[in-house]
Amino acid sequence: MLVVVTTRSPGPGMLGAVGEVARYAASQIELAELDASRARLDRAEVLALRAQISPHFIYNALNTIASFVRTDPDRARELILEFADFTRYSFRAAGQFTTLSDELRNIDRYLTLERARFGPALKVTLRVAPEVLNVVVPFLALQPLVENAVRHGFAGRGSGSIELIARDEGSDCVITVEDDGVGMDPEALRAGPGDALSETTNSDRAGAHVGLTNVDHRLRAAFGNDYGLVVETAIGAGTKVVMRVPKFRSGVRASGGGFGVVRS
Repeated sequence: MLVVVTTRSPGPGMLGAVGEVARYAASQIELAELDASRARLDRAEVLALRAQISPHFIYNALNTIASFVRTDPDRARELILEFADFTRYSFRAAGQFTTLSDELRNIDRYLTLERARFGPALKVTLRVAPEVLNVVVPFLALQPLVENAVRHGFAGRGSGSIELIARDEGSDCVITVEDDGVGMDPEALRAGPGDALSETTNSDRAGAHVGLTNVDHRLRAAFGNDYGLVVETAIGAGTKVVMRVPKFRSGVRASGGGFGVVRS
């Protein structure tokens, strides 16, 4: 049998090809590690938002339900179902993104429980353009905005009103959550929504503002710096939080499982 052994070194062309393959493999490994890091960060931020759902809200919701058990059992059963659906959605093993329709449905559950607690003292107005219902938004993006509005609307007062509007603006969807509460000092908005409440001594409010910062970061990470939150406020004049998201973004989709980002 003829055995051929070569001791010749590969030519420059082969070395170049090997180098290109090595560089490509290294770049793919780096991209995979970056994607894995982003996924871990996304999961951490969603977990942080879940942790910021006010324990006072949960306690108050259960107390409200208990108060209806004797006086209005049918209403108590309805509220139990709303509370169960709210917690099931908020703590679901779902994707990083969902539809505005799903977010609004969960906000309605939250507000149903708060209206049961406050009665007619809490006035809520919802105006949503049908064409934006399927817009994709980060999971739990609206909860901190609305919860913050309820807290501010009632801070030191016996009543308050909240208005939530979602409208179509060409290639974007703009969502505003506005309350007529105590407002904030505009000077406190130094570096974004999170700093606006870092001045407060109320830990619940501080947590809510951390939630706003979290949402702002997730919007910018997903859609770019043209998107995110803008806070309009003045002391004694209420607070408006404006969220801008694209109506469509390639690679981002709502998901019932996994983490909802399609990467090519």
